[in-house]
Amino acid sequence: MTARPQLHPGLKLALDVGPLVLFFVANSRFGIFAATGAFMVAVVISLGVSYALIRRWPVMPLVSAAIVIVFGTLTLVLHDDTFIKLKPTIIYALFGVALLGGYWFEKPILEMVFDSVFHIDQEGWRRLTLRWAVFFLVMAVVNEAVWRTQTTDFWVSFKLFGFMPLTFLFAMAQMPLITRHAIEEKQAGE
Repeated sequence: MTARPQLHPGLKLALDVGPLVLFFVANSRFGIFAATGAFMVAVVISLGVSYALIRRWPVMPLVSAAIVIVFGTLTLVLHDDTFIKLKPTIIYALFGVALLGGYWFEKPILEMVFDSVFHIDQEGWRRLTLRWAVFFLVMAVVNEAVWRTQTTDFWVSFKLFGFMPLTFLFAMAQMPLITRHAIEEKQAGE
């Protein structure tokens, strides 16, 4: 079985974070509504570039893009920034619930999402799935707390300088679990 093409980690990071950086910059210069429009366009372009390079739709970015388009459109059409502020809550909650469902039914959703990036045993996937599910649900609650209690500018900044570092730190904190449950490369291909 041939390995599926993967994006270079630096390019994947740029495609994931680029639209968010544009959202932050556009908000600081032109306001939340212009930033929302720019964010929508950037997310679609990012998804298109990803598809062009790996010839498949990455699951998490595809779901995120769909929600960005729906909630971004509602934000612009109704001229109400509540919808774009709800978007992270819905994405985080959706991912958290989906992972919990996979955990409950013993379907390793993370294994599909991470493709062949990690080769770990089933117990490792179960533990990793539960941890990420809880993390996403906590992030949904944090988003709700921030957007409901802070200014729009603070919330936009927190999306870039709060959520991104928290996600990175959480991911790095999972490396000991991944290492502990790693399957030898030779066994993973059998």
